[in-house]
Amino acid sequence: MKTFDELALPMGLRASLARMGFSTPTPIQAQSIPHALEGRDILGTAQTGSGKTGAFGIPLIARLMTNSRGIALIMTPTRELAAQVIEVFNNLLGPTNPIKAVLLIGGEPMGAQTRALRTRPRIIIGTPGRINDHLEQGNLMLMETSVLVLDEMDRMLDMGFAAQIDRIVKFVPKTRQTMLFSATLPAEIKKAADKYLNDPIRVAVGAPNVAAKKIEQKVIRLQPDQKYKQLVKELDTRAGSIIVFVKTKHGAEKMADKLHKERFGVDTIHGDLEQRQRERVIAAYRERRFRILVATDIAARGLDIPHIEHVINYDLPHAPEDYIHRIGRTARAGADGAAISFVTPEDEKRWDAIERLLNPDAAKTAPAAKPALVSTQQAADTEGAPSKRRRRRSRGGRKSPQAPSAHMVA
Repeated sequence: MKTFDELALPMGLRASLARMGFSTPTPIQAQSIPHALEGRDILGTAQTGSGKTGAFGIPLIARLMTNSRGIALIMTPTRELAAQVIEVFNNLLGPTNPIKAVLLIGGEPMGAQTRALRTRPRIIIGTPGRINDHLEQGNLMLMETSVLVLDEMDRMLDMGFAAQIDRIVKFVPKTRQTMLFSATLPAEIKKAADKYLNDPIRVAVGAPNVAAKKIEQKVIRLQPDQKYKQLVKELDTRAGSIIVFVKTKHGAEKMADKLHKERFGVDTIHGDLEQRQRERVIAAYRERRFRILVATDIAARGLDIPHIEHVINYDLPHAPEDYIHRIGRTARAGADGAAISFVTPEDEKRWDAIERLLNPDAAKTAPAAKPALVSTQQAADTEGAPSKRRRRRSRGGRKSPQAPSAHMVA
């Protein structure tokens, strides 16, 4: 399959794809959609930013548009990813489509979601916790579910949603189409696939646990008390949008405040923010109202903003796999990107685990494929003139007139 025109899609869906500028499918879409249109279960693995929302969204919507019965349930690990999925679905459905989608996530009033469910939407998108809440209160009925999607299943298991997913699936008919997507394929994902899928088509694009090829990776070894000064140097000498990952919610707020005092355009996102606050921050970042986003691992997956040019791991992640998801926030949709990681002596074991994940067979890995290693002195020697791109920290400030809007990649 080289173009969407080769598929027997409903005319309304074809018009939406044309309006969105989608004519050529991504590799994961080309491999998944023909089988999904036949009703087959799908077990898919692909690198972040590969277009998997379209891979399950296009055939799912096509099925609902050609059948008057049946609903679809899509589960995601985070509120942010669920919000992005429903945005893609609404674009694919178009403004006049009678099929409606509803978003069930924490941080939003239950009452408003309950009222939305009474309108009988045929697409339910949400996180396992809030979906369970509505099932327990009798607001949600799933006996007509014909399609089940488990998106970023590895992350859902990492976050402890296994028991909740099991409870939800008990409400779903056994005769259904199920599509499970994961960035990695550890043993627990294979067990989940055996449990939820029926004779699935295996679809894989790129090797699991492999960083995107267009990301230039660099490691800076330094002492803990040198990290902030080095961060400021990196921010001063790099143009474009930057995301800085830190370990804790408190650390994210503290870091954003320090950078704000130095007149950088900065804001932060972490788990203590209410959902509406998160949405405002992400919307402002998409519109480039500020340049630097300080984040915890809540933004390591599901944040799809094409103009992010640099990822800085100020603190290394706890799980090696999260390194790949963090740096996958850049180099989206074929663009180039850069990832910089600060490694202190206390971080060496954690960095070794990341390197083993990136290079499982070090003897066969070309040295050029490994992240470049530099010391703080080398970083200082190659530092360019400080940029003049600092701006005041903005929480919902006015959009710069020349700033183009970012478009989501399905």
